[in-house]
Amino acid sequence: MTNQPYGGYGSYEPYQEPQAQGQGPGQGQGQAWPENQAYVDPYADQQYTQQWQGQTWETQLQPPVAPAPVAPVAPAPDPVGADGPEYGPATLGGNSRVTDAQRARAEGRSPIIEPGMQPAALTALLGLLLAGGAALGTYALLVPLVVLQGLTAAGWFRLNGMWPARQGIALGFLGALAADAALLVSDRSPAAILGTLGVWVLLSLVLQLRSHADPDERMYGLTATVVAAALAIVAGGYLAADADAVTVGAVAVAAGMVARALPLPTPVSVVVALLVAAGAGFALDGSAAGAGLGAGAAVCALIGHRVASYDYPSRFVHFTAGVALPLAVAAPAVYALARLLD
Repeated sequence: MTNQPYGGYGSYEPYQEPQAQGQGPGQGQGQAWPENQAYVDPYADQQYTQQWQGQTWETQLQPPVAPAPVAPVAPAPDPVGADGPEYGPATLGGNSRVTDAQRARAEGRSPIIEPGMQPAALTALLGLLLAGGAALGTYALLVPLVVLQGLTAAGWFRLNGMWPARQGIALGFLGALAADAALLVSDRSPAAILGTLGVWVLLSLVLQLRSHADPDERMYGLTATVVAAALAIVAGGYLAADADAVTVGAVAVAAGMVARALPLPTPVSVVVALLVAAGAGFALDGSAAGAGLGAGAAVCALIGHRVASYDYPSRFVHFTAGVALPLAVAAPAVYALARLLD
């Protein structure tokens, strides 16, 4: 047997360092790697992991995610000088639009608009009906009085921007009817008005506490309901007063409101209205007491007229509150002054 290995290969020799550039064929032979230095594969790090430098399947087939579009923010409209009927009345729900009153204030104009001659003429007509009903009898006076009380309740709610408000209007009107009935049963005693007013204030409070509205809205509704009921109830003072006092007071208010609606400066028209009302009272009663009763009723009527003119009211307000408030507010004065000047 031969001593040479199988396949003709020689005996194992250690790995020889490759020839460097510039070395001859005989140079660098016989220089083996150190035994304690392991062989380092330069591609060992990439043996199991591939690193992609270009586009992959995901970047080629998946659509790019576009940024969400941002809606343009419109500039806030200028509340002054805008054209068109974009302004409406204020509501309890928080109307973001500018109201007519706010627009008037921003433009330097007064938010007060007086009812004018037509509501004043209706006030005069209703006053004359009250005077005629008082001359005819209690039940004849009751018919125009009920009309006055209904207009007062509806006009007050609309003046406060609360419409429709059927429950509040109905509650105030029912309070007025209850006061009228109590006056008739008690032989026209004024205590019936005070008793009914107290009961209706308590009833309005209980009903508002049962409401599921916001606290601010409930308080606003409670205030409007109580005031509407109070005005409608105290209008029953015409039923409690003497017939002669009702005639003088109602005619004085009618004449004063027509004079107030004349196209005159406000201070002048107020003075003219007071003088005309005092003159009407003196003409009907023939005494200074009649003139004082007419002037006192006209002062209260002018206050009601001013309230109905406040805060850019609508035409509906003018033909409800503008007609009824002067007569309704004057009713307690007619009763009190008649007792005082008698």
